[in-house]
Amino acid sequence: MNSDGLTFSASPPAQPAGRSAPRIPPGVEYHRVLAGEKRRIGRGVLAIALLVAGLFASQLVLAVGAAFIDAQMGNTNPTFGGTDYTPLFLSANLVSIALLIPWSILIQRWLYGVRGPSLHSVVSQFRFDLFGRAILYVGPFWLFLSLIGPAVMPLRDVDWSTATLLTVFAAGLLLTPLQAAGEEYGFRGLVFRVAGSWARGPRTALALGAVVSGLMFTGVHLSTDPWFMLWTFTLSVSLAVITWRTGGIEVAVVVHALHNTLAALVATVLHADPTPALDRSAGTGSAALLVLCAGVVAVTAVVWWRTRGSGPALTPAEPHSGRV
Repeated sequence: MNSDGLTFSASPPAQPAGRSAPRIPPGVEYHRVLAGEKRRIGRGVLAIALLVAGLFASQLVLAVGAAFIDAQMGNTNPTFGGTDYTPLFLSANLVSIALLIPWSILIQRWLYGVRGPSLHSVVSQFRFDLFGRAILYVGPFWLFLSLIGPAVMPLRDVDWSTATLLTVFAAGLLLTPLQAAGEEYGFRGLVFRVAGSWARGPRTALALGAVVSGLMFTGVHLSTDPWFMLWTFTLSVSLAVITWRTGGIEVAVVVHALHNTLAALVATVLHADPTPALDRSAGTGSAALLVLCAGVVAVTAVVWWRTRGSGPALTPAEPHSGRV
């Protein structure tokens, strides 16, 4: 399909010989790949519970490991109430969330018998051409949004050595995109599909999938601030709509990764203390987050407009196993 510059390959990937897997249904939208004659709500709840449990378990294990190593080096990272925002603490947190990518793939394969590549897109491939165009289109706009916060809000300076600054900068640049991708595979991939399989009609499934994934995404951030909760829910629902329209998680990964990475890099360049961002209790957010909400809604509207001629991308007309 082709519509105003957004191109989706309709040809299924090659299937190697070997044991067959459950077929991906032909001609369905991304969020309906796991739908069947039975709703399998209990299985879906188990899938979501396993996803969240895996997320917090990996965070705990890596955080404890990072805290132990930091303690040996004389640092006290925030894992157990410390104040040293160390490169190791940052890296452990980012990697723990990035692990949602293989974990989501394993859960889908185990509970639904659908192979991992289908989480990329409706053609069971990660479409790097679409990914690259999304960076070019969204990148400059989101860079502008990333500069608004530091320009209007007071920042607290942090006294880091040059080596620490460079290490934090490198970790943010290399690992933050993977962290954002992990959340996309987990929530706009697996949870969106699981909840979307509970409804009979595709539109009801879309609404249910977007709301459930939005609530779960907001919940795992453990925030009690209404402004921050509004932002995370708006971000999640918007990215779910983008995933539905484009038929994959590529554009959603770009938007999420740009937001997280640019915010981290701008803060590092300005020598701003990132520790306050870890506090999401009531009163820490502000109406300034409405700017980000408006920004992600605008990106969603553009994606919808650019796919107006084709509608949401569908799985190939000929069924295939989802192998690559």
